Amino acid sequence: MKYAIIECVNGNYFVRAEGITTVEAAKNQYHGRAQALWNASDVITAYVAIVDEQLDVVEGYKEYIHHEA
Repeated sequence: MKYAIIECVNGNYFVRAEGITTVEAAKNQYHGRAQALWNASDVITAYVAIVDEQLDVVEGYKEYIHHEA
């Protein structure tokens, strides 16, 4: 099974990483990306998630990020 890190930031969709071969590696990249989005001053709303090859969220790893405008 392969995994990807996907996100939607201020209404724009991105595949930040793909072809990740282990859940542990995906979790590491997910946490780094979530932290970057929480710290970004230009992010109003964002979602970041780990998905598998069927686009299912892996182990509940999906986070909503919101900053006041």
